[in-house]
Amino acid sequence: MENMMQKIHRYGIVPVVKIDREEDALPLAKALCEGGLPVAEITYRTAAASGAIRAIAKAYPDMILGAGTVLTTGQVDSAVEAGAHFIVSPGLNPGIVRYCQEKGVPILPGVSSASEIEAALELGLTELKFFPAEQSGGLAKIKALCAPYSSVRFMPTGGIGLHNMNDYLAFDKIIACGGSFMVNPADIAAGDFAKVTALTRQAVQAMLGLRLEHIGINAANETEARETARLLSRLFLLGTPDENAASLFVERQFEVMKAPGRGKNGHIALLTNSVERAMDYLERQGEAFLPESKSYDEKGRLSAVYLQRELAGFALHLVQKK
Repeated sequence: MENMMQKIHRYGIVPVVKIDREEDALPLAKALCEGGLPVAEITYRTAAASGAIRAIAKAYPDMILGAGTVLTTGQVDSAVEAGAHFIVSPGLNPGIVRYCQEKGVPILPGVSSASEIEAALELGLTELKFFPAEQSGGLAKIKALCAPYSSVRFMPTGGIGLHNMNDYLAFDKIIACGGSFMVNPADIAAGDFAKVTALTRQAVQAMLGLRLEHIGINAANETEARETARLLSRLFLLGTPDENAASLFVERQFEVMKAPGRGKNGHIALLTNSVERAMDYLERQGEAFLPESKSYDEKGRLSAVYLQRELAGFALHLVQKK
């Protein structure tokens, strides 16, 4: 079974939410779920935090909920009782960490230095919040810290947005990115939850980075494949087909298979920033995958997989961006 940090890693983004009115909790949760992110860190910066967590946990039991800006053991108790699945604190307070550990509650305390990482390791923690991320040196500092502390992974928060989110997520020591750019308190206060949904969807689209890589065409045999590839090259002023053992590529836009492959007519290859996160997103949309089609890179990371569904006779192939 996946632990909480593995689940958060698959989401990739954790919206950091400040809620002033409990009545905003459910429309906010609905907006996040419809935007593709059924996860949130509700900060204890307002008196509405515990009530908001309780309302969301009851109405959206599958949503992953964290309590953020937790500074006291009383807030830990309040958050856990309300239904929070994990705790986030801005700094490393050994007393709070031990209290959460005694309760069996995952905690991500904030760190930004080697000394704080060492203190966290002493407490048995290897998964930490890096805060405030951009103001503390950003990704460059995280990479520098990961050199001596290779067992540690981070959830950076602070200054994260569409402009830099994928730079962080591309580093394998990042659990997920925390951010409030899709949950502006002004939008929540104004009741503009449609905007929250749109911004959340935009964030998910940017994180996944799905785009067409190439179209695969099934030919009956090698002769037909070569003829088809030459025709595509001539008609569309493309380069000379590049032939390999199984297929011919025409400027990476088309792949002509020398024998019928997956899909009645062929396949559509879709490039993504993360096959794992794209799979998770699509599974939440009701899609399923072919386990036997999974392939892995030299480090054992998932690099490609086919959906069970075909589209107009074409198999759908997710491929990891390199």
